[in-house]
Amino acid sequence: MRLSLIALFVSFTSLAQSSPESAGWIDRLNLAGALPEKLLSTRTAAFYDYRLSAQEIEALQQYFQRTGIDAVAYFELDMLMAGKDVTNAFSAYLTRREIQNLVFVEKEKNYRITITLFNGKENVVDAQQNAWSISNPVFTEALKTLYRTAANQLKRTNLLINELPETDITINPILGKRNEFFAIDLKVDPLAVPRTGDENIDKKLERIFQEHYPLKYKLTDPGVPEKELRKQGLLYVMCVVHTRSVVAKRVLGYDMTKAESAQVSVTYSEGQSQLKNIPSNTDVYKVYFKHIDSGNVFLGTKWDADLTLEQAIINQLRGLKVELRLN
Repeated sequence: MRLSLIALFVSFTSLAQSSPESAGWIDRLNLAGALPEKLLSTRTAAFYDYRLSAQEIEALQQYFQRTGIDAVAYFELDMLMAGKDVTNAFSAYLTRREIQNLVFVEKEKNYRITITLFNGKENVVDAQQNAWSISNPVFTEALKTLYRTAANQLKRTNLLINELPETDITINPILGKRNEFFAIDLKVDPLAVPRTGDENIDKKLERIFQEHYPLKYKLTDPGVPEKELRKQGLLYVMCVVHTRSVVAKRVLGYDMTKAESAQVSVTYSEGQSQLKNIPSNTDVYKVYFKHIDSGNVFLGTKWDADLTLEQAIINQLRGLKVELRLN
């Protein structure tokens, strides 16, 4: 059975594929498609590789203005699919701003510009939906190709377009209260733990909870909506963010006033806590618990993101046991 992109993104196995280095979810689009028909008459959001310089981002907006692409918002690319709650928040923002088009700009050996439609759903884009894409080792050459293609194929009605990119927009994935502690109600309320669909990973997931979580929980099928989990009597759900450490902290509302080259994370080894320095642009997993009815999020008392999903879950569960004084 073909999974939709939203199922792929919230699956723990595919979270690793949505890193800024691979951006594998973009490759799941049909990159042989045409430009969106109303690209030059409707609003667009741009998602750019964090390795683009400020000058390159300004050049991008200048070419958009010349072309007629009304890019009203800019975000770092690896934020979009950092986790289910984050992607849902982006979907709500795009809907509210009446944005119809999405531009993805990657920077590897070549620059790649991909343009597609916002599907209007929580997963933002569907697997195999049509997208136009151009790749070139020279950024301005890729932009020139976009300009020529759009000018030859599309009718322009967008006229009043910003000269400078809007890059300071905040997306908040937390609908309820944000709490830097653990939910004491977990002592009595059951927790939903979504399976990934990967048999090997799910076996590890089951083992981790058997060994480290003495409270009520239930392993659930991947992709089950939270409303359905609630109908099953599950009041909390385990959630995961997977992206660069600095982005994970930012989207979860941590204080980012100090620029840091590394993030200090609490991890557990052989039952003992220790500190680990993780470079800010290194991909990490951060686990947290969410109350389904209220949307309240419980992040734990310490920043405990880690390099693997398995260790990130152990860090969160060990911290919970210590704080709630569980055996």
